[in-house]
Amino acid sequence: MENSQNIKEQVKMIGMDFGSTTSSAMIAVAGVGMNSATGRMAFSAPEIVYRSNVEFTPFKGAEIDASAIAELLDTWLEKGDNIFSGGVIITGLAALQQNSVHIAALIKERIGQAVIATVDDPNLESWLAFMGCAALLSRHFKNETLVNLDIGGGTTNPAAGQNGQVKTTGCFYIGARHFHFEPGTYRLINISEYGYSMLNHIGVTNEIGDTLCAGTLNKILDLYIEALKAIARGSLAFFESDIGQRLCQTSFILPPNVDSPLITFSGGVGELIYKITENEPIPSTTFYGDLGIDLAKRIISDPFFSKQITTIRPENMGRATVYGLTLHNTEISGATLFLPDTSALPLNDVPIVARLSMSCDLSDLLNSISVVAQRSGKACIQMLPVTDSEGGALPASLQQIKTLGDRINQALATLTIDLPLVILVPGNFGKALGNYATDWGKSSAKLMIIDEIPDRNAQFVNIGSPYRGVVPVSFYGIY
Repeated sequence: MENSQNIKEQVKMIGMDFGSTTSSAMIAVAGVGMNSATGRMAFSAPEIVYRSNVEFTPFKGAEIDASAIAELLDTWLEKGDNIFSGGVIITGLAALQQNSVHIAALIKERIGQAVIATVDDPNLESWLAFMGCAALLSRHFKNETLVNLDIGGGTTNPAAGQNGQVKTTGCFYIGARHFHFEPGTYRLINISEYGYSMLNHIGVTNEIGDTLCAGTLNKILDLYIEALKAIARGSLAFFESDIGQRLCQTSFILPPNVDSPLITFSGGVGELIYKITENEPIPSTTFYGDLGIDLAKRIISDPFFSKQITTIRPENMGRATVYGLTLHNTEISGATLFLPDTSALPLNDVPIVARLSMSCDLSDLLNSISVVAQRSGKACIQMLPVTDSEGGALPASLQQIKTLGDRINQALATLTIDLPLVILVPGNFGKALGNYATDWGKSSAKLMIIDEIPDRNAQFVNIGSPYRGVVPVSFYGIY
């Protein structure tokens, strides 16, 4: 978010997170205007106007309870009419349930096309948690690499970043709710498939209905700590073992030449970690029916983690993902868009088929647009700025814009397509590029050019409805 000037109206943004153990929502308002420092369109500093209570994610047996989800939505959306942008994510063990896709469809139907509804997008969750929890702290320690471990009920989602920018992400099936207990006891009422794999690894044959003994509990927690330290250190050896491979959903590699990163925690377990270290009241053993409290205590007592926990405290912690969804998941376009037909918006779930340099040649465009032509529905190409010898972005010249526009025009004429093609560009020259690309309106291609969009490694993009000459742009399927 950036400080902007001359803001007269505000837009409303929403984020909702349905996790393995808990769910929550957040609504914020922010103005839209020109940033005086950067010269680009931006959201003003947001104001959080609604934070829901943290609720247990409703299940009916092994499935997510759709009717209970609908009741939560009714409560949350009383504050959430006229949504401009936002996101909904279903993660961890909740995302593994068979009806999770239908729940996502229900959410999208209820809220509208301004909002992404995503099931099990692990690297997006890692990115969001870093942005919601550790981005500000990372900017403070701008010369250090910071690793945020977002530990929930079903997964641990690490992300490494520097100076507020995420460099790498991953996801592992390491979470508090793989062993589900009768609250207040260690009597098992459910074990996930990954929980069974861990029991097999430590040579234990507990079943549902059994009570975990102290020895088994310690072995499980020892395994968790070994895995978490391997992630934080960027060590791949653990995840080359049978159990390590089983627990790895997407791998995580530290940026080059980093061996001692700063470490922060978020998610439900992260929130417990910082509460315990500040002597705040915490619930009793297995209050949430899982290992969250035990795991938090074990992390705090481990010498590798303890020093960092007591010296570095991030923001938002337990609500990092929903905070990231609400405030960081959406970019706002510039005001020089090329949108001949605004009735085509909103446009959702658009696959990004290529990421090309502004200096790409005709063959690059032909290859990319041929991929577009083979797809049904819609597609997107993201243009990246030309960079200097040190990797810094260079502004596009008029000649570069004209040359690229002429090449797009040639490619469109060579490969006739009858579907929306969205081109995202980094500078405020969307309208000029679109005019060159369509030979000033002579081409019948369904082309949209959205400007001032920074690069983000993603697989899909959503383009929202226009508002005062700009559109919201949301990414998901983060690499």
